[in-house]
Amino acid sequence: MNSRSGKWLFATACAALAAGSLAAQETAPEDLLAQAGQDSAPARTEMQARQADVPGSMEEAFPRMVSDPVVQGEYGAEVVPLVQQWSPQQASALAMVIRGIGAEGLDPADYQLEPLLAEIGRGPSDALNETASRAFVWLAEDLRDGRTPMDARKQWFVIDPDRDLYRSGELMREALASGDIAGKLMSLNPVHPDYARLREALAQAKDPARRKLIRANMDRWRWLARDLGNQYLMTNVPEYQLRLTVNDKIISTYRTIVGKPGRTATPQLAEVVEGVVFNPTWTVPQSIVVGEGLGQKVLSNPGWAKANGYKATKGANGWITVVQQPGAGNSLGRMKLEMPNEHAIFLHDTPSRHLFATDERALSHGCIRTERALELAITMAILGRGASKEEAVEIATSGKYTLVPIQKRLPVYITYFTMATDIDGELATFSDIYERDGPVLASLDLPRVQNRARTTDEEIIVIEDDLRDAP
Repeated sequence: MNSRSGKWLFATACAALAAGSLAAQETAPEDLLAQAGQDSAPARTEMQARQADVPGSMEEAFPRMVSDPVVQGEYGAEVVPLVQQWSPQQASALAMVIRGIGAEGLDPADYQLEPLLAEIGRGPSDALNETASRAFVWLAEDLRDGRTPMDARKQWFVIDPDRDLYRSGELMREALASGDIAGKLMSLNPVHPDYARLREALAQAKDPARRKLIRANMDRWRWLARDLGNQYLMTNVPEYQLRLTVNDKIISTYRTIVGKPGRTATPQLAEVVEGVVFNPTWTVPQSIVVGEGLGQKVLSNPGWAKANGYKATKGANGWITVVQQPGAGNSLGRMKLEMPNEHAIFLHDTPSRHLFATDERALSHGCIRTERALELAITMAILGRGASKEEAVEIATSGKYTLVPIQKRLPVYITYFTMATDIDGELATFSDIYERDGPVLASLDLPRVQNRARTTDEEIIVIEDDLRDAP
């Protein structure tokens, strides 16, 4: 099992526990996932024990996967079926939803409307149950998870918990019990105000190309968790902006510098801030220490090294490590936000603050540099309950390396919207700097993909940011 598969299983188990503790979510909405419990694997049979060279069962090979009720599709001892009993009246209500689903940026042709109408005309039957159930599940999947297949979501590494929190069989059972088929399906829509804004724009748009771009960006909202939480950071890479949102209100915006196109392009992630580093050090990549001779220069020119804040150590094997100390010229600036991830992406300051005045700011090796970074760091420390305002200011101005752990973890969403509400509140389009629109737009013209993958097979590019600015 690769690291992404393991991450998916962990996220799945966590999301199940999160769904069972709504009260806790209300008091601590910033927690995206609860802690997963530990399950033990069932014992092997005598015959399995003799097969030492291969796993004897799913229980042995993937004990957490087999014992996890979310993976198995169980609610306690009950398995919720994906084919349930539909009356012609209930199926007619479903048909009405399909007819109007274009308002959500989806295509009615994807959901077997004609076969459904034919079965409604024949009256109650097993065929009606199967056709209506299938159409409901497909609608639920696309409204909840997005219609775009994973291979069209370039550099998309977000694990969306909604498939586990809003499960298709349970949704169908609730819809049939209440009779509100449309209401249950529409409850899956993203709650972020931008989704509603795009929906309104779609209703007014006449130009086919504009309509298609709106649909693509509506679908991008479905790739994320339906509810992003009460307070979070979100950066829209093509817009070069970072927002701090509390209770659906944007309280601060910051210009950003993002990765250059190509292998240094900033990936799309959903992580959490675990700490704020004030006055950080910077461990210089070996591509500079060795490749550009910085290590020898620091060792042989102590005066120059001290003036530039560099300290070098040389091991017995000749390996040289160079660390730039805190200070005004430190390449990370005066802060960075710790958000551990496989890509080594984080948000940080920069001494080259003049670059924020430029319009095109795809200049870094992948990490995100933020305007007014010290203000952001102090705010994060306070919101995360790691320090009071007075403590945060004192730490920030001390000039000493200090890690302030975040007690109340804050989500960070690194997104890629080419049509969205800008920081002035206007719906705007942004340059497709990484050419990620094409695959999404093309997928809208292709038949709906069933049994879509949940995680990407794309390469994880570990960022080694040399922090040098593009010429």
